[in-house]
Amino acid sequence: MGTLCIVGGITGFARTRSIPSIVAGVGVGLLYLYSADSIRKGTAGGLEVALGASALLLLSSAPRAAKGPVPAMLTATSAITGLYYGKTVLALRQ
Repeated sequence: MGTLCIVGGITGFARTRSIPSIVAGVGVGLLYLYSADSIRKGTAGGLEVALGASALLLLSSAPRAAKGPVPAMLTATSAITGLYYGKTVLALRQ
């Protein structure tokens, strides 16, 4: 998910010269990569960072979901990953 977000942000910038695309894509992608590394190492906070990255991506892509297939897929994948990480965090806290 992290690499996908980074590539998407760079692609969005290359196509439209959109600074928000590259900043958001690279920023959220780095959050996902950080969380993956934290989860892999077993350090605290990895799941929560992944949940936060999913929420951030969902909130930023949902208003544009009807504008085409890319925003719709961003919305869908961020919702699915958010549900997964949310369910996992909740299960670990119980």
